[in-house]
Amino acid sequence: MRGRVLDLLRRRFPLQKSNFGVDGHKLEYSCLTTFNGRSCSRSMASATSTDILSEVPPKVTYNPLSDMLVDSFGRFHNYLRISLTERCNLRCQYCMPEEGVELTPNSELLSHDEIIQLATLFVTSGVDKIRLTGGEPTIRKDIEEICSSLSNLKGLKTLAMTTNGIVLSKKLPRLKDCGVNAINISLDTLVPAKFEFITRRKGHQKVMESINAAVELGYNPVKINCVVMRGLNDDEICDFVEMTREKPINVRFIEFMPFDGNVWNDKKLVPYAEMLDRVRQRFKNVERCKDHPTDTAKNFKIEGHCGTISFITSMTEHFCAGCNRLRLLADGNFKVCLFGPSEVSLRDPLRAGVDDLMLKEIIGAAVKRKKAAHAGMFDLAKTTNRPMIHIGG
Repeated sequence: MRGRVLDLLRRRFPLQKSNFGVDGHKLEYSCLTTFNGRSCSRSMASATSTDILSEVPPKVTYNPLSDMLVDSFGRFHNYLRISLTERCNLRCQYCMPEEGVELTPNSELLSHDEIIQLATLFVTSGVDKIRLTGGEPTIRKDIEEICSSLSNLKGLKTLAMTTNGIVLSKKLPRLKDCGVNAINISLDTLVPAKFEFITRRKGHQKVMESINAAVELGYNPVKINCVVMRGLNDDEICDFVEMTREKPINVRFIEFMPFDGNVWNDKKLVPYAEMLDRVRQRFKNVERCKDHPTDTAKNFKIEGHCGTISFITSMTEHFCAGCNRLRLLADGNFKVCLFGPSEVSLRDPLRAGVDDLMLKEIIGAAVKRKKAAHAGMFDLAKTTNRPMIHIGG
């Protein structure tokens, strides 16, 4: 079987090297990977890291359907984020370089059927949560068909979506009918003029309408993702907290993270401890909630508030030890760590006709090579990675 697949791959991709080992832990698949619009051949095994496991992975009870989703540190990955497109109707400063990005040709993006085939492979192996991202997922023309197909996968419990909210209010009723049962809406400012500066586009009122529409449709909580940047929107932290007083909203304050083209520096970073201190100076009885071991967020409840607030502390207090997330990019590349440069193509072997068993071996080998932790914010700032719009929010 392996010999036939190797011959097929060599004929189909003569400029690429495919090396399949018998042992899943040693299996290597070298594929075409794209960074910043440039193609280069790289292997999942080629990444180097001085990462060390800085904390003991939390004990999580799970019953994986296959070993494919368990890495060498015992972390079980039951959460898959799927980027549906690299296109977006905003140009957020922390996500996309000012000059824009080179988009992958449509023919090289995953089709509806390819997305469902790969998602089925993950769900039958133990993934029970899928989040659709972009780019902006709502601008994909077949978004409803994709959501409907995914929501019908046996074993999938949560079908979530992260969106900028620009066209969401009109599409959300139908998306809910198609099975989307969790919503995150990105909003970094409550000031319309500042919104236009951050996103390089108009649309603040449309996002607010989408938040209200999600609340009215019964989403609880409606999660709002807010990337906090010093000197830009850090003066609005407490204004965002006020949004949780009367509505089932969870505001998630995200530390500014480095990606290609977003001109990251540590002076723009507002640490979690500082953000929490500002909240506690303004609001009384800010209590920490009991977080799940795999939560990326540190969650808090404020007395008298209907909603909650959270902090995503990727830079100052990473949560790598409990990571249960994997990423499938719009071009079919598979990424086991948001901050890791290594990717492996699932599109290429899929289109070459390999069977599910071989795809599972490729996926499992990539998962086994996942590092214990990311390199730290200063090293990450010097590491070549894709712009966030290519990876998926």
